[in-house]
Amino acid sequence: MLVAEVTFRLELLTLGKVRTETVKRVSRELVRRFPDRFKGDFEADKEIVNELVETRSKRLRNRIAGYVTRLKVVEAQRIAATQQASESPEPSESDDVEE
Repeated sequence: MLVAEVTFRLELLTLGKVRTETVKRVSRELVRRFPDRFKGDFEADKEIVNELVETRSKRLRNRIAGYVTRLKVVEAQRIAATQQASESPEPSESDDVEE
């Protein structure tokens, strides 16, 4: 019983947003095929998803647009972090030595 409680508590700490495989698959495919059309703004991305995909419902369209937006935001953060890392000078060994 105690092990189950600990496992359950750990799962609560690591849970993220649940998205269906359909939403993820369609969103990744759209970003792969049309990387320049999406900007990371939900409202603009929602309109582009509406043009490109015929969805069964508004809710599904919004979920796809939300995941596309999230993918683009994460991609932009990753690019910014790599640029920042490449621009900052690496500390040399002589900087660490104090005389």
